[in-house]
Amino acid sequence: MALHSGPTPNRPRRSGLGAISLGTAFLVALTGCTSSKDGSTASSGSAITVGTTDQVTSLDPAGAWDAGSGTIEDEVYATLLSQKYGSADVSPDLATGIKLTGPKEYTVTLRKGLKFANGHELTSSDVKFSFDRDLRIADENGPSSLLYNLASVADPDPATVVFTLKSADDTLFPQVLSTAAGYIVDEQVFPADKILDDKTIVAAKPWNGPYGIKSYDKNSLVSFAANAGYKGQLGTPKTKNVQLKYYTDAGNLKLDVQQGTIDAVYRTLTTTDLDDLARQKDVKVHTGSGNGIRYIVFDLASQPYGTETKNADAKKALAVRQAVADSVDRSQLAQQVYKNTYQPLYSSVPDGLTGAIPSFKSLYGDKKGGPDAAAAAARLKAAKVSTPVTLNIQYNSDHYGSSSADEYALVKSQLEATGLFKVNLQSTEWTQYGKDRVKHLYPLYQLGWYADYLDADNYLSPFYSANSWVANGYDDSAVRALIKKEETETDAAKRTELLKQAQDKAAAQVPLLPLLQGSTAIVTRTDVSGVPAELDATYRFRWAGLSKK
Repeated sequence: MALHSGPTPNRPRRSGLGAISLGTAFLVALTGCTSSKDGSTASSGSAITVGTTDQVTSLDPAGAWDAGSGTIEDEVYATLLSQKYGSADVSPDLATGIKLTGPKEYTVTLRKGLKFANGHELTSSDVKFSFDRDLRIADENGPSSLLYNLASVADPDPATVVFTLKSADDTLFPQVLSTAAGYIVDEQVFPADKILDDKTIVAAKPWNGPYGIKSYDKNSLVSFAANAGYKGQLGTPKTKNVQLKYYTDAGNLKLDVQQGTIDAVYRTLTTTDLDDLARQKDVKVHTGSGNGIRYIVFDLASQPYGTETKNADAKKALAVRQAVADSVDRSQLAQQVYKNTYQPLYSSVPDGLTGAIPSFKSLYGDKKGGPDAAAAAARLKAAKVSTPVTLNIQYNSDHYGSSSADEYALVKSQLEATGLFKVNLQSTEWTQYGKDRVKHLYPLYQLGWYADYLDADNYLSPFYSANSWVANGYDDSAVRALIKKEETETDAAKRTELLKQAQDKAAAQVPLLPLLQGSTAIVTRTDVSGVPAELDATYRFRWAGLSKK
């Protein structure tokens, strides 16, 4: 890892990244014209138009930690450190370097002459403000939980930032600085103690990334222009103007792809749609590694026998979670819904990352990865749970793709086939979904995850640590202690063992149920260049390198 010109932190290395097959994401890049909001078609010239079915939660980095919001935020806000496209290693962006200046202290030096697009100077005061603000607001749908080890931030001079940590030897902290928790915002624009609305943000032009927003019609059409003031490592965008067009239906998105009225599609088309598009002339499908997973969350407050239900019973609640784990057939989901572009997942940590172990495989079902209705029945009987148990499951198809409807219809069928469960399914739009789930309104619900940094910790601490992003009420002191210890363990072998122990202990309690991990695909036409043969290692689609030949 090349972080700076000084001594490099002794961070435990990952293994096998080039071969891992993790989360599923699709990018279809095509040529043609842009489609206006009213459906008319106009020449795109040198501009790039991107289509998506994703939804934006917020343009305020403190209030959103999702792919839809991140797609925009990653273009208009910069971080002190970032990954070059296709790399999982971090290097200076707004910073010129980072040094470990004490067991609990990192010192960062900023580039000279940094400014926001509105003309305001960007100094260490803005950096301190950004991190202090994130921790103070601690929005339940925001990324503040990534700052679990940050004790304080100091700005001794305009070009220097000193981060003091709670625990020593945190070699992951430079990675955290490159994440959504590390976006630097303008302290003259953003309030210190609350989320700022999108309209006010756009009007204030607090951009410091490769692009700025020219016009903003939320979840309809957003126009971007290259930000001349950006001096970071991603460089000057090859294409000055980009549009992001939103679709409520993946079928219409596919149709525009087929007609060539957009240049790129980023999230989300079905596997069948991608197979069809791959047969088109001058279209090429690229595959590579990714890092996404799909899983079911149990809300420990509102699930059957949960802590806030009338018949709360911890033993019965656990038995229900374990019986569901006994009953799902991951292989059937992967094959029937995703044509094996996804693979079964038996831990919250994807196979291929150092420390990943298939904890759920040995604990549940037939102990070989398959379901076992008899085992599920035995668990429920032992806990004196009356059957069938009613399960209310929420899923989302505008954020996780239209295939989610098929995925959860099959999950329902699998669970009800045991005779032990009665499943009610309901779908909600993403903009409301995030608000409802943290209020414990969904007893069971779908989530997915794409890594902020490719390390097993990023698949553990957001799920199982205190004040986790999942926010489902799970808090086990033993698991929490293991996570805290692995985050500062510099001996690679010892750290791997801690990671394994944390996975085993969490799996035994099933606060969430891992289902699938998959491969990635990029589909391009010949006159769009700048798209590598595989998606960015940290699942970021950056536009700065895109251009038309």
